[in-house]
Amino acid sequence: MKVVSAENKANTAGTSPEGQEKPPAESVAPPQRPAGRAAEERKITGVSLSKGLAIGHAVLYEPCLTGMETVSGNTQAQLQRLRRATDSMHEAINRMLHHSATPTVTETRDILEAYQMFARDRGWLVRIEDAIARGLGAEAAVQHILEDTRTRMMQVSDGYIRERLQDMEDLSNRLLSHLVQLGENAALTPLPEDIILVARSLGPAALLDYDRDRLKGVVLEKGGYSNHVAIVARSLGIPVVGQCEDALSFARSGDPVIVDGDRGVAYLRPSQYDVDLYARSLEARAKRTRLYRRVQNQPCVTKDGVKVSVQMNAGLLSEVASMNNVGADGVGLFRTELSFMGWKKYPLVVTQAELYGKVMDHMCDKPVVFRTLDIGGDKPLPYFKAPHEENPALGWRAVRIGMDRPAVLRTQFRAFIRGAKGRNIKIMLPLVTEVAEYDRARQLLEMEKDRARRSNIPVPAKIELGVMLEVPSLLWQLDTLLETVDFISVGTNDLMQYLYVADRGSDIMRSRYDALSPAMLRVLKFIADQCRLAGVPVSVCGEMAGQPLEAMVLIVLGYEVLSVPAVSVEAVKMMIPTLDTSLLLPYLEQLMKSREHSLRERLLSFARDHQVNLVQNI
Repeated sequence: MKVVSAENKANTAGTSPEGQEKPPAESVAPPQRPAGRAAEERKITGVSLSKGLAIGHAVLYEPCLTGMETVSGNTQAQLQRLRRATDSMHEAINRMLHHSATPTVTETRDILEAYQMFARDRGWLVRIEDAIARGLGAEAAVQHILEDTRTRMMQVSDGYIRERLQDMEDLSNRLLSHLVQLGENAALTPLPEDIILVARSLGPAALLDYDRDRLKGVVLEKGGYSNHVAIVARSLGIPVVGQCEDALSFARSGDPVIVDGDRGVAYLRPSQYDVDLYARSLEARAKRTRLYRRVQNQPCVTKDGVKVSVQMNAGLLSEVASMNNVGADGVGLFRTELSFMGWKKYPLVVTQAELYGKVMDHMCDKPVVFRTLDIGGDKPLPYFKAPHEENPALGWRAVRIGMDRPAVLRTQFRAFIRGAKGRNIKIMLPLVTEVAEYDRARQLLEMEKDRARRSNIPVPAKIELGVMLEVPSLLWQLDTLLETVDFISVGTNDLMQYLYVADRGSDIMRSRYDALSPAMLRVLKFIADQCRLAGVPVSVCGEMAGQPLEAMVLIVLGYEVLSVPAVSVEAVKMMIPTLDTSLLLPYLEQLMKSREHSLRERLLSFARDHQVNLVQNI
């Protein structure tokens, strides 16, 4: 790798808030930005691949082909160079993985071991040797095979296969670095104390090349949430912003960089105003975190005695392992599809059961709710072919797949039962649109329970089957559903999208409607009231619950279980003891009769007037 850096200009790193549209600040209303931003400053909007915030200096991560011998007349000498470089690379990877402090969680371990096996793939190396035999120099041969592979893989429509191209690119670049004798010597290049890697793409092992205490964040031109490097970064707590187009072209060695992994934004050569603003926020967060650590395990109770359980959303074993560190009361939403997206083929029941069992082992006596596969739409599986649809968000996805292909749902139920090993378990169905779908799923679950008994497999004494309420049509059958359902969890992301017929992924429509609008709040109150009357537990697991202001309103509406992103647990738990629901409820009931577009400003004013702590976890 050509690693270009500059002298250290030390800054700090930390974590930033969910969904902030402006640079973070300690107050609810940040000061206005002074006029005249620096001409060199560049804001690049991408997507968040790993949450968090980092401030540091750019280290450009790109292949160095300087002095590359394109054609060689000495084939044997080039083959010997290739073999020496390959042996050196294998030894370096082995040392890096064996001595890494990377958590030994299932997904990260499997990814790194697969990368190690990929590095030893004879088919890849034979193709490079054949290119050398045709007269290319070793470096040119590696580059030629990479370009050939890139051309073929970019023609494949399967997103997962195309994402694996990034692993191939990283491995090829790693081999190139050993060929030009940069591999082990790269560490000798002076690096800043606060490294922000800027790269086109990275493989999963690339993060382990750097001192964990110095690597603060990553900016990628490519990348997706299921990329191996993104999964490893999340397990290491390193913020990553991906799909930052032309980042390598704009960045210079040693540039100051801000990585806002929560909003999916990177700032190259930020103004001093931005640096100071983010730095103050990080300092304030560090102070709050120290305070929070002293109270994080205490029960969350409002001023008027309402006890609230703050749980967290997760999708990987590494995230579950961090539950106690963030002070969550449990996992209110475990997205099983994220692990499926990381597997190369459809997992066997035993593979799934092992994962679910490990999750429950980590949880001990704390609750966990497993959501069945929510695939389709924006979450395709490489080994599961779905039809092409003009509007996949409204198409064949989630529980609808389980209705049409019962084996998918049955095998997952089977894995849940085996993984539980007799322990009670909670299972949630996504995107249920009508009661008939719930009834059919219940029948399939009963079939799997009978199957387990016949096979002498322990069946939990209590298997709760709930629904993730996110489709408005179910509201008109809610009374019927509540007669048999074990619990309800409101998925506010899709519920709001379908309620307003507004694509939440659209930049134009994302801010058009507000979760704190009268219509949305009336729907949420209706659900909470109906569940309370029926005696059915209800919670919220959508992103709305992770914002302190929105969480304040949800609690007043009757939601006493909130499942939020891990980075939001602290902020929500610090808000709750400052809230008196008896003061806000009558005011909120009046506000919901309003004809206003949004009630946000009125609710913010209430919070300020009554000293409700709405400081984001930034």
